[in-house]
Amino acid sequence: MPQGFISNVYVFVLAGFVGFEVIRRVSPLLHTPLMSLTNALDAVVVVAAIIIAGRAETKVSVVLGAVAVAAAFSNMVGGFLITDRMLHMFKLSRRKKQ
Repeated sequence: MPQGFISNVYVFVLAGFVGFEVIRRVSPLLHTPLMSLTNALDAVVVVAAIIIAGRAETKVSVVLGAVAVAAAFSNMVGGFLITDRMLHMFKLSRRKKQ
């Protein structure tokens, strides 16, 4: 087991709890802008996963990096599609009111 593994797991779990609490308390009116922001952050995750997979230090890091690229990319594309759909719904409701 690597030397800092336990501390890394601790930080990961703590970040998960903090992230959950922050997202849970967001007003429903802010979900669309928040989703757009997280999609932009997913693009950073894709780049980081590509870097990790490209280092090719071990076979495990390459496989996990490739899985991370696929998961982050599919999450990013899906998030943009959902955001686009939500924005189109708002545009349609404005047109009907006028």
